[in-house]
This record gives sequence, C-alpha cells and structure tokens, in this order.
Amino acid sequence: MIHSILDNDFYKFTMQHAVVKLFPKAKAKYQFINRGNHKFPDGFAHRLQVVIDELASLQLTRQEKLFFATSCPYIDPTYFDFLQGYRYDPDEVQVKQRGDDVHIVVEGYWYRTILWEVPLMSLICELYYQLAGQQRQPDDQVTETAREKIEKYRELGVTIAEFGTRRRHSYGVHQQVVQALTQFGEGAFIGTSNVHLAMRYRTKPIGTHAHEWFMFHAAKYGFKMATLLGLEHWSDVYRGDLGIALSDTYTTDVFFSQFDKKLTKLFDGVRHDSGDPLTFADKAIRHYEQKGIDPMSKTIIFSDGLNYEKVARIAEYCRGRIGMSFGIGTNLTNDVGLVPMNLVIKMTEAFPEEAQWTPVIKLSDESGKHTGDAGTIALAKQILHITSYGT
Repeated sequence: MIHSILDNDFYKFTMQHAVVKLFPKAKAKYQFINRGNHKFPDGFAHRLQVVIDELASLQLTRQEKLFFATSCPYIDPTYFDFLQGYRYDPDEVQVKQRGDDVHIVVEGYWYRTILWEVPLMSLICELYYQLAGQQRQPDDQVTETAREKIEKYRELGVTIAEFGTRRRHSYGVHQQVVQALTQFGEGAFIGTSNVHLAMRYRTKPIGTHAHEWFMFHAAKYGFKMATLLGLEHWSDVYRGDLGIALSDTYTTDVFFSQFDKKLTKLFDGVRHDSGDPLTFADKAIRHYEQKGIDPMSKTIIFSDGLNYEKVARIAEYCRGRIGMSFGIGTNLTNDVGLVPMNLVIKMTEAFPEEAQWTPVIKLSDESGKHTGDAGTIALAKQILHITSYGT
C-alpha cells in the first residue's frame, strides 16, 4: 500500500531536514484522532500492524535520491545521505483495538517519528475501505472526475496543487488522480505534495511546514515565542526558500501580530488552513498594506477542505487584490463514490533537549479543529490573550 519511502508529503521531509539540523535530540509523541467516529471492523488493528511492519523494508533508492536532490537544491546534500540510511522502525508505533475503536500512538526521536503520520493515515483509510468491503467507482470514472475538475479550475483561472496523500482512498486512486491532473491540467496543475508521485509523473513536489513545527516550538520556548521563533528558525534553515508560512497554529491574529516586517518581506506568502477564508484574506491584505508591501506581490495558499464551489468563491473575492493558489486534498484523492474518512494524527507531547515531556496543542481559527488537552488549551488562550477563535 506504501510503494516508496517517498510516498509521503513533502513538508514531512522538509521539516525532518530542519529537525535533524536544529533539534536532533528532541522527542515527540503522536496520537490518532478519529474525528469522524468511524467504526473499525474486527481485526483491523492486526491487519494494520502487518502493513506497518512491512514499511521497515522501504529505503531510498539511488534514482529517488537523485530526483529529490535535483528537485530541491536548497536541502543539504547530507540530508539525502541521512534519508538513504533511514528505515521505519515499527517499534515506534503502538496499535490497539477495543471493539470498533482503534488507538494508535507513535513515540520516539522527533527526527525519526516525524515521517509516520502521513503513511499511517493513508494505510488506515485504504485498509478501512478494504475490510469494510466498500466498492469505489471504476478506474475510468476516477480519471474522468479528475479531468473534469482540473479543466474547470483552468477555466476559473487558478492554479491547483494536489494535497491528498493523508486521506486518499488508496494508492491506486491517488496515482490515477495525479496522472490525470498531469495529463489534462496544463496551466492549472502545478504539483503534488506527494514526493513519490511527483517523481513518477514528473511534476513538482510542493509544501513547506505543518502545525507540529510551531507546536514543538511552544513546548521548547513557550506559547508567546512559538510562532516568531518557528518562523525565524525556518528561515535560518532555508534562507528564503520554501517561503509559505502556516498561519493558524495559535490563531491567525496571534500569527500576524508576530509576523514582523522582516519576516513579512522574507516569506513569499501565507497558508490558510482553518476559519473563514474571506475573513483571512482581508486580514492578510490589511497586514501587507500596513507593512507597506503590495499584497499582489504575495500569495495566499488556501488549503482548508476545498472543492470547486469554495475555490470559485475565494477566487472571485481575492482576484486583483492578492496572489492566490489552492491546495486540494480529499476532494481530489477520495472522490470515488464513498464517504471520505475524517481523521488526523497529531503531535500530543514534545520532549525538547534538556527539558521534559510537555503537552502540545493547536488553536486553529475554528474550535472544531483544535487539538490537545483542555487544561493546556485554557493556559495557552490565557497567555496569548485569546478570548474566542478567530478574534
């Protein structure tokens, strides 16, 4: 089900590179969160463990190393040597099942465990559909659906990246979708977050960092410094490359309050991942104008549960006001006539060097997407002066 060690999201590798450089002794814990309250069939955990064990045999090939290094010259050559020696360790993952409920915990050094989230979620989705006996649409319909979507986006005059590895129906559907987007999406399709499929279909791997980057910084430096130091450290590693900043780990307003003029000029744009996208666009435009920067010189990457109707509404609102592009996940890789799964795997604790296990949280711009224990959430809201989400 996972055909390559590069069958993962690009931002996992870019963050791993940064962790190896800056935080090689840090540890992390992750936990599976079943947002959709899906009921797992008997024996699911056993089957999942079997395929997890199989991941230990994956390794970076010489051809993959060459593609990755050539595509990403801003990543240190030493990292690709490291990745060539990396192997998944199934002992870092604990899987248990009680009735129809599944519990998954990942624990170990952060530079190692950071790669587990995306393939685990992909495996959970694909196994669930298999064991539940749910039949998807035939291959020709999958291809036709992807073709129709990308042609509509091209007519809309927007660019689209595929972000659907985590909640894809299956590897087979995912590769069909990327093949169709590549074949029919000239002028609209700009790449995929999946490095393996970027290599296979000769397109661009796309991504920067995820919420866990800032969540770890909160554990190490405190909530007040997490966003600022997270961005500073990212720029220290990539020196202006990979310049899209994720904005909603501790609400957009906290983000923009710490997104000073140096960082605002340095980063190419920001990514929206929760809350009302039009409200976010207004805040971003206002922020750039207040810093004396033309919003049209910057880009918002919208990536929150998008479909054509949402993209069209956002594009109409933002056109001519600020640059924009769109990252679409589940609506591309799991639109096969079945109900998509709603699940996440999130960092829950971090162990910075010379510290202790510390709970971590995410406070997005909508309360339904926050993660973490209630006590730590209350503490963070008090420290950051957050009275409600998105305000």
